[in-house]
Amino acid sequence: MIIAGASVQGTAHLAGARGCQDAFKAVDLGETAVLAVSDGASSRDRSALGAHLAVDTACRLLTEDLPGPDAAPETWTRWTAERGQRIVAHYLRAVAGLLGGGRCGPETEQDPGALAATLTAAVVTPPWTAFVSTGDGFATLLTGDGRCHLVLPQPPGPTSFLSSPGAALRIRTFTVWEPEFGGVFLATDGCAALTLDHPRTRQLPPEAGPLPAERFFRGVAAALRANHGDAEPLRRLLSGPEAARTGDDLTVLCALAEAG
Repeated sequence: MIIAGASVQGTAHLAGARGCQDAFKAVDLGETAVLAVSDGASSRDRSALGAHLAVDTACRLLTEDLPGPDAAPETWTRWTAERGQRIVAHYLRAVAGLLGGGRCGPETEQDPGALAATLTAAVVTPPWTAFVSTGDGFATLLTGDGRCHLVLPQPPGPTSFLSSPGAALRIRTFTVWEPEFGGVFLATDGCAALTLDHPRTRQLPPEAGPLPAERFFRGVAAALRANHGDAEPLRRLLSGPEAARTGDDLTVLCALAEAG
């Protein structure tokens, strides 16, 4: 598989002299890829650290005891749900350690919300892709014939973080079986304006919801395959004028089948 990703500091963060609060990490296991992106809460000064902690925790736990490509659907479903719970628990323990090892909670100085971060992660073992997510990141799946599917849309309502109360109950986990796997893209919410189309662009009613911008995903996939995974074309897109309108940090991470 080809694995590539890029993070770009948003224009609003530049103007406000704030660093990039996004993070991403990937682990290449040969026939399997583990991907994770995270967006630190812009209102929290230490959220960049929380984002890096989130992707480190996810990638470590999602490489353990992996089911095989021939495993039954219920095996993948159970494993993914259990991994989601473990990620939240390990993240909170790590935050407690970083904040002094004491009891974490809003009533103490060791508030885990100080490192608030979202998480969107995926384990790619074709034909299976397993997702773990909390917050407003999203994921797009490509098939071998070039079709794009928004398999993990942004949820409605306030953003949930790994450190939010009840995070273990809010985390989303699910698996996708796609025998014609072409690739998977994970993105933080700052990328929505660049990578998602409003339904009206395809003459669909608003209730159809956002749709993946096929030109973006197909173009990036073709460029990465052509240059053997050099992420520079992706970085240029995330730094371009169309991306600047969001103002937020932008992160995209993908794993692609070699041919698509």
